[in-house]
Amino acid sequence: MTVTSNIRPTLILASTSPRRQELITTLGLPVMVRPSHADEKTPGDWSPDRIVEELANRKARAVWESVRGTMKTAAVVVGSDTIVVLDGRVMGKPKDPEEAFEMLSRLAGNTHEVYTGVSCIGLMDGQTVTNHRVTKVRMRQLSPDQIRRYVQTGEPLDKAGAYGVQGVGALLVDSLEGCYFNVVGLPLSLLAVQLEQFGVTLP
Repeated sequence: MTVTSNIRPTLILASTSPRRQELITTLGLPVMVRPSHADEKTPGDWSPDRIVEELANRKARAVWESVRGTMKTAAVVVGSDTIVVLDGRVMGKPKDPEEAFEMLSRLAGNTHEVYTGVSCIGLMDGQTVTNHRVTKVRMRQLSPDQIRRYVQTGEPLDKAGAYGVQGVGALLVDSLEGCYFNVVGLPLSLLAVQLEQFGVTLP
């Protein structure tokens, strides 16, 4: 799909994440939100970059298949997936407070990597562009009581790696190297580069 410069394409976000919704609106384009309901299971031997790119593409493709033929306007479906990796071990979202506590105990005092995959699919012709970004995050030394208090806020339960850098979890982070928005869940600079391949000119 090629979008001419005088057309403002609609971005269809294949996610119900409030964080991704907030970020994508900063691009200044119309946004629609559609949940993907895509299968997020992957083989245990997949590399982190392959995991996030495959899941981002699955999410985008599931939404693309559900909406193609129903819209006549120029649009690009955007899917994204984020994981945390410590010493080669992938961390997704914790299933309960106990697992959140365990994850944070392992992350505390260590440097981990956050991978986010982004997949864009042109609504009309299915043109697909997928890539990923990596950010290194150094977490503070934390006592069990500090971790427990953070888990009790409820914030970790829907976050990869059991923390949200844009929320109270910012207090746990000592430093980061790379794209901050990648850690939040949608690397805007990467998305902008991918949209350029569809002829989309951003403000």
